[in-house]
Amino acid sequence: MNHACLYIPILVLTFSHVTRGEDFSPESVAGTGAPENNGDSGSAQKINIGEPFGVEIGPDAALYVTEVRNHRVRRLDLDSGDVTTVAGCGRRGYSGDGGPATDAELNEPYEVRFDRDGNIFFVEMRNHIVRRVDGKTGNISTVAGTGRQGFAGDGGPATEAMFSQPHSIALDDDGALYIADIGNHRIRRIDPKTRIVETIAGNSGRNLPQDGQVARGNPILGPRALCIDGNTLWIALREGHSIWRMELREGRLRHVAGTGEPGFAGDGESAKLAKFNGPKGIAVGPGKKLFVVDTENHAIRMIDLQSGIISTIAGSPRSADEKAGGLATTMLLNRPHGICVAPGGEIFVGDTLNHRVRRLK
Repeated sequence: MNHACLYIPILVLTFSHVTRGEDFSPESVAGTGAPENNGDSGSAQKINIGEPFGVEIGPDAALYVTEVRNHRVRRLDLDSGDVTTVAGCGRRGYSGDGGPATDAELNEPYEVRFDRDGNIFFVEMRNHIVRRVDGKTGNISTVAGTGRQGFAGDGGPATEAMFSQPHSIALDDDGALYIADIGNHRIRRIDPKTRIVETIAGNSGRNLPQDGQVARGNPILGPRALCIDGNTLWIALREGHSIWRMELREGRLRHVAGTGEPGFAGDGESAKLAKFNGPKGIAVGPGKKLFVVDTENHAIRMIDLQSGIISTIAGSPRSADEKAGGLATTMLLNRPHGICVAPGGEIFVGDTLNHRVRRLK
């Protein structure tokens, strides 16, 4: 099974709590609540993490975090509690290809993934690119995008293509790279052998898809977050306020959750009748559970894929200041974005505007 969506910014739950429906308590595992850059490495409780977005468990069992405010990718050793920097020098820009990733200038890295060889991939939204850090040398390169915003390049090399504010990426079992090209309302795929890019979902239209429609050449509204589990691509639509899936070999979009209207409703009922407000993170966990970061509602939602029922497992639809105590369902999040599930069942979420990585257990 591909784990591209099992390790997706940071709040942690354990599945023993989730499956029993019990309450659990949150804790911060990284960040101080302040966003300013105060160092490249040190204790996770002393180093600032400015606007954590994407998170992923790496092949070394560490947690990797994209730090949007300070333009870096961080590594959190979950055993020692130490933070180090693996990409980005802390300056906004676009430079460094061919050299050490820690010397490179980045511009708002949003999400991070790993391939089977341990290479790091992350998307830079403001540079309109995807970059790769070699797992052995630590050198950085651009694998998709020119650095200029637009739409161009289908049928040609990915490094000559143009993207518009890409937000999310995912890798399948064969190493193909999928990009949520949200400004172009498309999902694009890069072939792992030829490095040719193509659009597999969406066009210039800005409409919700129809259940069962062919994805290629038809509209898809604001694909913001992607994850892959086996042959299934899971998709969260930001402007479309809904969740969809696509069997990659079939190429059709299937409605999973959300009416398409913004709001906060539906807990305890069918997920298809629920309302979200700008979902921006998605992950699959054990027990056929799908987790959605309902960002503008400051909440984490869970969909039981067997029953189709949705529930809120953390946060609240209230705008939030950082709170450290209390149960997860009463904890105030502030525009969380990314989510991942570790192999042992823990869930991490990036509490973005609280500038903390959170864990629930």
